[in-house]
Amino acid sequence: MKIGVPIEIKNNENRVGMTPSGVFELTKRNHTVYIQKNAGFNSGFLDEDYKNAGATILDTLEEVYDVADMIVKVKEPIDKEYGLIKEDQVVFTYFHFASSEPLTKAMINSKAVCIAYETVEDTDGSLPLLIPMSEVAGRMSIQQGAKYLEKPIKGRGILLGGIPGVPPAKVLILGAGIVGVQAARMASGLGANVFILDINMKALRHVSEVMPNNVISEFSSEYNIRRHIKDADLIIGGVLIKGAKAPKLITKDMLKDMQPGTVMVDVAVDQGGCFETTKPTTHQDPTYIIDDVVHYSVANMPGAVPYTSTMGLTNVTLPYVIKLAEMGWKKACNENKALAKGLNIVNGKIVYKEIAEAFDLQFEEV
Repeated sequence: MKIGVPIEIKNNENRVGMTPSGVFELTKRNHTVYIQKNAGFNSGFLDEDYKNAGATILDTLEEVYDVADMIVKVKEPIDKEYGLIKEDQVVFTYFHFASSEPLTKAMINSKAVCIAYETVEDTDGSLPLLIPMSEVAGRMSIQQGAKYLEKPIKGRGILLGGIPGVPPAKVLILGAGIVGVQAARMASGLGANVFILDINMKALRHVSEVMPNNVISEFSSEYNIRRHIKDADLIIGGVLIKGAKAPKLITKDMLKDMQPGTVMVDVAVDQGGCFETTKPTTHQDPTYIIDDVVHYSVANMPGAVPYTSTMGLTNVTLPYVIKLAEMGWKKACNENKALAKGLNIVNGKIVYKEIAEAFDLQFEEV
């Protein structure tokens, strides 16, 4: 199979879809890998590294899309790429369709085979291709939140862990999944007082078992959220509903109950965000303020640490890329039920129910 890896052209996206190590595993199996010139540069991988692993370097985005049977990338295509995607071409990436109707309709019109990293699902319900990026984003949410709590950036002016004689910050985390647990791990390690809320009692029991005493688990309800936001310094939104839009757990009217300079980090922004006032931002312009509350909602947080993120992503995507290359998408998805769950749009048809429901479009079985 001919596999293409283009440069990521979304704003401040520094990751790349494949490492030289991944290229080597494919080329030794007699597949051809085309890497766009300088695609790996911002992640720390040079064209020479890819050449040594057996890749062919192409100059332009258009050449990569034109020659490839399968495109492997990190983020969803943007409008410049829509017209380059061909009928029957496999596109394997993070799509997050439910948060973008224009993207959904563009991929329907392309008649490509769209396999989304974020909906590949193991039998235990885990999302293996989302986990490493959720781990990165969860940990980064605390780094960024701590920074934006600083007064020069309009935060409350609080050091997350406090100092002897001065109490630490209060961190409220919504969601006890991968993002929430990693955020709690970082925040508690820095000495903050952490409250983590979820409706999944199994997840809350796990938090109670593995976290230190400065992390308190609590059942999530509107009443409890409204109670905690009144004195929270940093709020992390880490809820996920597979393939669907995130629920709005904090509404605009709740902002008036928060302290001026409170920071809200919405890691769920890729799925529409779990704060009503969330709008996607970029690493170049990451925050905005509503009602004296600082909002951070960068849609590709792991793109700021591309070496770590690219390595972590390729570790989990490569086995699926190899299956798709060896078998073709139909046989690979037929034999691997986890990969089959990644099918979102196939030859113009929406085959993932939650996407169809998000935009009131027709759903069809694969």
